[in-house]
Amino acid sequence: MKTIEEIRKQLQLRRFDLTRHALKRQVERNISRNDISEIGENAIIIEDYPDDKYSPSCLLLGFAKIKRALHIQVSRIKSDTVKIITLYELNQNEWVDYKIRRN
Repeated sequence: MKTIEEIRKQLQLRRFDLTRHALKRQVERNISRNDISEIGENAIIIEDYPDDKYSPSCLLLGFAKIKRALHIQVSRIKSDTVKIITLYELNQNEWVDYKIRRN
């Protein structure tokens, strides 16, 4: 499985691909490729999904330089690029400190 260090590096170098779903969400939510790249500098894994439907994946928390908190779900399959499954700006009512889901 891909490590967080590998994921960060690929994001920073803009070596990422978006699924059709992620591309749609990127446009709807006005998330730039720059935002995605900047998250690579500080992304942390907040949830891990080793048994996800298509491949092991994880949910990242990262901050763009404009202090925009984003979650990005990525595949952890080893490859030359990181595959982004979905991405979104956090809803403060659903998360505690950007990291823990509210019940």
